[in-house]
Amino acid sequence: MKLDEKVTEIGDNHVGTSSETPLRTDAFDLSDEEKREKINHHVAEIMHTLGLDMTDDSLSGTPNRVAKMFVNEIFSGLNPKNKPKASTFENKYKYGEMLVEKNITVYSTCEHHLLPIVGKAHVAYISSGRVVGLSKMNRIVDYFAKRPQVQERLTMQIVKELQIALDTEDVACVIDAKHLCVNSRGIRDIESSTVTSEFGGKFKEKNTRKEFLEYITLDTKF
Repeated sequence: MKLDEKVTEIGDNHVGTSSETPLRTDAFDLSDEEKREKINHHVAEIMHTLGLDMTDDSLSGTPNRVAKMFVNEIFSGLNPKNKPKASTFENKYKYGEMLVEKNITVYSTCEHHLLPIVGKAHVAYISSGRVVGLSKMNRIVDYFAKRPQVQERLTMQIVKELQIALDTEDVACVIDAKHLCVNSRGIRDIESSTVTSEFGGKFKEKNTRKEFLEYITLDTKF
């Protein structure tokens, strides 16, 4: 199979090649500033190749803006130094039911076309003796979303991170998101969304999973 045929096949079928984000061993040899400089140059080359007049006032600053956005914002989750510290605390009030954080905003980027993935994540856990601050759950979702992603991998990474932090297998995550690589190109289906789930520990049990899914469909508008 030729390279371009393989790339097209993988991209169109959204194949995930690993549960871990594929990073090279030298991924962080360059500083953020050095990365921005290189990206700036390459984006300018792409725009020039497309025939754009890079001396135009509206376009001249675009490569720098894109470079800053890539390194500082939408792909900042690639760098472990930006990983949120998931401080946990003893469950002194002995709350033994599931805790659900629903409708967490997901802004990510499809790694096949570098177009946005936008949706909601619903995360739950059952304490085995430790609890985590609610905002930390949002920050963990955001951290793993801020990198080129496959939605299946993102769902798994969120669950794995919380399982480690809370020292329990009893963690679940459901993500419902729109992929602009589907909505704005190719089939151009603006109505469809993708739902992925990962259930660990007790959430693999039918009744526990059912309870979680019922919670995330509750109307909680205020």
